[in-house]
Amino acid sequence: MRVHRRRFLVTAAASFAAGMLLPRGRASEFSREPRRRSIKKGFMLACFGGDLPLLEKLKTLKEAGFDGVEVMSHMNQEEVLKARDATGLDIPSVCCSTHWGQPLSHPSPEVRAKGLAGLKTALHDAKRYGARSVLFVPAVVNADISYQDAYERSHAEIAKVVPLAEELEVKIAIENVWNGFLLSPLEAARYVDELKSPWVAWHFDVGNVINFGWPEQWIRVLGKRIVQLHIKEYSRKRRDGEGLWKGFDVDYLDGDNGWPSVMKALDEVGYQGYGIAEPPGKTTPEELRHVARKMDQIFAL
Repeated sequence: MRVHRRRFLVTAAASFAAGMLLPRGRASEFSREPRRRSIKKGFMLACFGGDLPLLEKLKTLKEAGFDGVEVMSHMNQEEVLKARDATGLDIPSVCCSTHWGQPLSHPSPEVRAKGLAGLKTALHDAKRYGARSVLFVPAVVNADISYQDAYERSHAEIAKVVPLAEELEVKIAIENVWNGFLLSPLEAARYVDELKSPWVAWHFDVGNVINFGWPEQWIRVLGKRIVQLHIKEYSRKRRDGEGLWKGFDVDYLDGDNGWPSVMKALDEVGYQGYGIAEPPGKTTPEELRHVARKMDQIFAL
């Protein structure tokens, strides 16, 4: 026993001395300090309430501490570019403005054609702004549109525009929303994979999943398919007590997102990019600064 104890003490002392002799960069690999994540803060422009001109909105976002802004498609390109260049904000993502009104799952070929044209416009907008992806809701399922029809129709339409996405080098990023479609992570991954193109990816909304499951599970399944994040909070308690949509009426970190587990899963899949806030109706500089501070807290967990 004495021999073993003596060996332990010698080994421990040698290890401590070796650690003291390591260069700073090398020694930091063994520290317990949290890793700095490469996730930037974005804001969805559609959530910026009020009637301020676009330039003033982007200035307010920049001053609040955001790195980028997600704009809608079909905006005045020159106005967007002028505001982008004046503020220095990135535009990492463009949200297609036609996908709800003209879904690719619609039984009418004419409506689907309009929806496809809207997606093409969004891709061209994204290319002009230097965006990496287009947020796109591919289908809507309801009493008149079956799940199978939604899957087959939207798949066929998206396949038509994949060559354009490849040409422009802009990804079509499918988002999980409350559209009655792609309700599990396994199916979500399959939907993307069956299109057989690296230019079809996923825009993962953390808050939208809470009503149906656990975001960290989705993240681990979707993995490298995730090209953008939407950052929303959701409370099951408020949902149960006040109604389904009231679940979103909660401040960041006060809901049921389980952010430490979410961030751990994002680390595991190696996510680097934007986390884009989608809080409804924020208008004042203080409200926007509050959102930016909360996002800093979340990304540091």
